[in-house]
Amino acid sequence: MKLSLLPWALLLLVTAPGPGPRPAAGAQGSCSHRCGVQDGPCSCHPTCFGLASCCSDIRDFCLEILPYSGSIMGGKDFVVQHLNWSNSTDGVICSFKESIQTRGFVDSSGRVHCVSPLLYETGRIPFTLSMDNGHSFPRSGTWLAVHPSKVSESEKSQLVNETRWQYYGTASTQGNLTLTWNTLALPTNSITIELWGYKETGKPYSQEWTAAWSYLYSLATSITNSGSFTFTPKPAPQNYQRWKVGALRIVNSKHHAGEKDVHALWSNEHALAWHLGDDFRADPVAWARAQCLAWEELEDQLPNFLEELPDCPCTLAQAQADSGRFQADYGCDIEHGSVCTYHPGAVHCVRSVQASPLYGSGQQCCYTAAGTQLLTADSTSGSTPDRGHDWGAPPYRVPPRVPGLSHWIYDVISFYYCCLWAPECSRYMQRRPSSDCRSYQPPRLASTFGDPHFVTFDGTNFTFNGRGEYVLLEASGTDLRVQARAQTRMTPEGSQDRGTGLTAVAVQEGNSDVVEVRLRDGAGALQVLLNQEVLSFKEQRWMDLKGMFLSVAAGDRVSVMLLSGAGLEVSVQGPFLSVVVLLPNKFLTHTRGLLGTLNDHPSDDFTLRSGQVLPPSASSRELFQFGADWAVENASSLLTYDSKFLVENFLLRPKHDPNFLPLFPEETTSSPSQASEVAKLCGDNNFCNFDVAATGSLSVGNATRLVHRQHLLRAQSLQPVVSCGWLAPPSNGHKEGMRYLVGSTVHFHCDSGYSLAGAEASTCQADGTWSRPTPTCQPGRSYAVLLGVIFGGLAVVALVALVYVLLCRRKSNTAVWGSRP
Repeated sequence: MKLSLLPWALLLLVTAPGPGPRPAAGAQGSCSHRCGVQDGPCSCHPTCFGLASCCSDIRDFCLEILPYSGSIMGGKDFVVQHLNWSNSTDGVICSFKESIQTRGFVDSSGRVHCVSPLLYETGRIPFTLSMDNGHSFPRSGTWLAVHPSKVSESEKSQLVNETRWQYYGTASTQGNLTLTWNTLALPTNSITIELWGYKETGKPYSQEWTAAWSYLYSLATSITNSGSFTFTPKPAPQNYQRWKVGALRIVNSKHHAGEKDVHALWSNEHALAWHLGDDFRADPVAWARAQCLAWEELEDQLPNFLEELPDCPCTLAQAQADSGRFQADYGCDIEHGSVCTYHPGAVHCVRSVQASPLYGSGQQCCYTAAGTQLLTADSTSGSTPDRGHDWGAPPYRVPPRVPGLSHWIYDVISFYYCCLWAPECSRYMQRRPSSDCRSYQPPRLASTFGDPHFVTFDGTNFTFNGRGEYVLLEASGTDLRVQARAQTRMTPEGSQDRGTGLTAVAVQEGNSDVVEVRLRDGAGALQVLLNQEVLSFKEQRWMDLKGMFLSVAAGDRVSVMLLSGAGLEVSVQGPFLSVVVLLPNKFLTHTRGLLGTLNDHPSDDFTLRSGQVLPPSASSRELFQFGADWAVENASSLLTYDSKFLVENFLLRPKHDPNFLPLFPEETTSSPSQASEVAKLCGDNNFCNFDVAATGSLSVGNATRLVHRQHLLRAQSLQPVVSCGWLAPPSNGHKEGMRYLVGSTVHFHCDSGYSLAGAEASTCQADGTWSRPTPTCQPGRSYAVLLGVIFGGLAVVALVALVYVLLCRRKSNTAVWGSRP
């Protein structure tokens, strides 16, 4: 299966009528100034394509662009699709967020172009288009601004041997540097290469705190667009050395120096070691140490952001399973080869998905191959929290919330100062200590899959195969809502099963965007809608949205990570969708719906809207009525109705089909011819047995068995783990062991010349305490020293005795010789 990249509804564009004569702005029969509006004689809402209700000029005013995404650094040239302008004009203006304007143009083929601006935020940026030099902006669309690290390498210039660039001027790093780029990405004969610097100025955490990219100077002007540039760096003039972080920009030479919002190729942001002054090159260690000490002094004046960060998961298994709150760090990802440059002892790191609420900070957690959390107190390879979350945080433009760049200013360049350019890493680690996991609480897990079967947050298993649209979850406090559509399956012979399965799932929290994941008709692939508009993932598989992050992974899996820390995963399993919901503990006692009441008491999982509770022993027919009670109401539906079939079968009919009689579990019997195969495949898995009996398909049963097994494995990974916390080594000694979970033992040793006073080992106990405190190492009393004293003393005694014996013999001999005649 492959994720659907072209929305099926948009295929109707081929036969949709083209734009007619330009109507007056805002006319009810036109989409001018009306994109997203459904009322009137015709629709300008995305659903109109499937319903054949669009205004004739929708493609002229509700803009579709290609490419639809680019870096927040700007400079991306995109083309407005379907809008051809026969008359050349220099009056094209593209307005982003109603305040940032760039100059567009019409090419020789009549295609309208815009250039994305330099932004300080990620996400979907609304833009409007003027073709009359800014007098009116009747056309609108959306631009997706993405984190610089998520931009395709082909769309950036490349720092050849980037480490060399960032160490240039330190010991043994001299000579030439080379920059390369794809000439097709910037079609011009002559280019200019510029250096831009990034700074955040003003009093931290005040209204005067601002972020700014600044043009500094050009490295080369009016050179051939050959795709490569090599130069020998020279120290920049003194007034430019205030910038320690920056990026290179390549532009057409026709633009004046530093001209903003023009077609450009940017390099990665990086430490500007290569442009620093002679004082850095003369003694980079002393220079970096001074910068490290200055950073340390500033850090001690800033608020303590560590207190509001989430605790790290205790194990690698927990970290990977807690996908609502943590996501793989692209700089150290086990699924991409574990290239952990800054954490060489780790195989995988995760970052907190959401920035902390007050300071916009981020958590990082790293793990060894054995699944043990790696702490900076034990190794400089340990995980370090971030004052500026790498992904940024709304309102974005305000430091330290600028995606990527605030993190560079407060967490990365300081790492260069203290750990890479100077041997002062202990200072950095003291101010960026790893979080241990003593207070970590795994999320709660619920799933629905197959025909469909449910495993609630409190572990109750049941089957409800109604046909209609139902509330999987409602949660007070954050106003989290998850709804699903269940339909019958068509058999290969063309008949309908008496069972059903999920074909669409929608989620919203508070006033966030609405994301819906559904099966694409007849393709067995996923289709994702944002606020009822079909999304394309040709360019980006990660999107920063309002109140959530959206990720599309390989294997047809869509993940939604919400502001509250809740997570939703939807995947294709057999003919239907499988849904996993993860909730942090703050949702305790606040949930209701088909996934149950999260309160650690399975007895009340079957709670009706009225508050009445069905007993755990309720029959399958009673549970069918429980499910029917949680039918979605039209007024609160999150699901999309963009086809005649959906309108007629789900919008205009009852949300729970009262005429559909399903197959109940106690009524199922396997075909005698399949009995042995079913027993071999399913064993004692009742879900698998039911689905084979209901559908007659072993493959459907196998899909159910596998996803149920995945649920059980994930639930096992999310079991709480007791941690005793970090245990210090003794002074003048060391310890063996960096695992601090229950049952783990740490051994202690003293340096040469010291002896151990206390226990040689300590074990983490079930109550979260260590069995023995850290011992001390006392000087001069080690066994080696004691044995040395003993044997040394014996040697002295033996030597004295030997001398005494020899003297006695000499005296005796002298007396004999003196008596001779």
